[in-house]
Amino acid sequence: MTFTVHGLAVSRGIAIGRAVIVASSRIDVAHYFVKPEQVEAEIMRLRDARKAVVEEVHKVQKNLHELDPADAHPELSALLDVHLMLLQDEQLRSGVKTWIVDRHYNAEWALTTQLEVIARQFDEMEDPYLRERKADLEQVVERMLRVMRGAGSPVVEPRANPTRGASEALLDPTVDVPLVLIAHDLSPADMLQFKQSVFAGFVTDVGGKTSHTAIVARSMDIPAVVGARTASHLINQDDWVIIDGDQGVVVIDPSPVLLAEYGAKQRQGEVERERLSRLKNTPAVTLDGQRIELLANIEQPQDTAAALNAGAVGVGLFRTEFLFMGRSGKLPDEEEQFQAYRRAVEGMQGLPVTIRTVDVGADKPLDRAAVRSGEDHLNPSLGLRAIRWSLSEPAMFLVQLRAILRAAAFGPIHLLIPMLAHASEIRQTLALIDRAREQLSASGTEYGPVRLGAMIEVPAAALTIPMFLRHFDFLSIGTNDLIQYTLAIDRADEAVAHLYNPVHPAVLHLLASTIAQCRAQGKGVSVCGEMAGDVAMTRLLIGLGLRSFSMHPAQILAIKQQILRCDTSKLGAWAQSVLAAEDPAALMAD
Repeated sequence: MTFTVHGLAVSRGIAIGRAVIVASSRIDVAHYFVKPEQVEAEIMRLRDARKAVVEEVHKVQKNLHELDPADAHPELSALLDVHLMLLQDEQLRSGVKTWIVDRHYNAEWALTTQLEVIARQFDEMEDPYLRERKADLEQVVERMLRVMRGAGSPVVEPRANPTRGASEALLDPTVDVPLVLIAHDLSPADMLQFKQSVFAGFVTDVGGKTSHTAIVARSMDIPAVVGARTASHLINQDDWVIIDGDQGVVVIDPSPVLLAEYGAKQRQGEVERERLSRLKNTPAVTLDGQRIELLANIEQPQDTAAALNAGAVGVGLFRTEFLFMGRSGKLPDEEEQFQAYRRAVEGMQGLPVTIRTVDVGADKPLDRAAVRSGEDHLNPSLGLRAIRWSLSEPAMFLVQLRAILRAAAFGPIHLLIPMLAHASEIRQTLALIDRAREQLSASGTEYGPVRLGAMIEVPAAALTIPMFLRHFDFLSIGTNDLIQYTLAIDRADEAVAHLYNPVHPAVLHLLASTIAQCRAQGKGVSVCGEMAGDVAMTRLLIGLGLRSFSMHPAQILAIKQQILRCDTSKLGAWAQSVLAAEDPAALMAD
């Protein structure tokens, strides 16, 4: 009987094949107390497990480096680095040891207990990207548990099936039966094996649009649906499955009519991807000759390869949060940051790189603040985050500013400040940038010039654009937060997520006003949120006057195709009618 499961559409395309159900990444853990004389042995078991997982990740990295450059995905390499960093995390290591020594927990129990302690800290983080990194921590712990249990990677552990089906076909390279992977979750290491296997697509129970599985799926251009909840339990081994990565739908046991329909869509998608690939070197110019700047969002220096491969003309957003996460309060020093920023600049081969200062919220600094105040953080999204945190930790901020200024000696850098809203914040930020320059000059350290920019993420900033234009060379609109704050919607809260509306009249008015004022003053303005990579929004943003988009590299060619079909002389009037409408979405659908 045909039925469907709905999840999040994170990577485009259609995949049709037999289901291979992998063992759940959740492992049952025994809970028991060990005797005092067994404590040292339990600690040694943990050390051995950690060492084995580190070696496993190193092996995967080695395999990754040996791949053909066309298949070497920087997102996957970056995520493997995250796993190595988490494996060495002092809070994880010392916490687990404490549970064994003080409470006499067995090693598995101690490991999962400490996981829960750290996971709660991730849950309190406002930034969705950092919050998703909890999944990486869970996978690191689960891999250690697998080692202690004597199990291997879940990708090569499909459930046993008494009949010859997808799981057996997986082991036979001569079989061309299309296979799709159904799992609770997938780690970066699993994803590399996935890339080298016969799978045509995948579905996971968990994950969000910024989860590692979504990131890697987009980079590999693999049809995928994540957050499908109980898919791995509802789908049986060897079921025929259709994965609609465009709509976030999984069809199980489809009828012949549905198979034919989706087969046609699949062939059409393959033709479309081939057509898009030919646009890489085509300038992003509208029908009436307006040049549009297409930039890439990156999280790691290695991501610059994907940006260049997609035809990006620069990096519009380098999220530096990655360098600060998973360190148990031990922040990266100036040299480490400088080397990372320098690699990104050199990787773009002379094209500009926009580096955003750390945009983090509820982590150690907030924990310290909570201890001082004696209060819990009931609403971290309105708390000490982004520039507010940086200004509260000027020593940390100066370290990052010096590192960015030093990297500017090796190529063009634009320095972007997140979540500014007050004149006092602007003054403090500019003063610290000047101080960083003075410190570098005093020490005789070489540094370069930077263009200064501010993110427009809160309504207070969008309503005071003239103040920002007096102090900054360019503005970048972070639509994800601007929408969230304008509509008072927590986009991570499933109860109200349906109210998160990019084309709400209030949001569009703030966007239009910001773009118009920047253009009137001759200042650069870009959009770096999800709207920039949404082909449904391209015409409207161009009609409102936007000429610079920044997005994930995998989205660039699809957006470029839309741009090539646009005529700005006609879109302006249409965009104004959308702006004046009570229901803008209805006009955009016409």
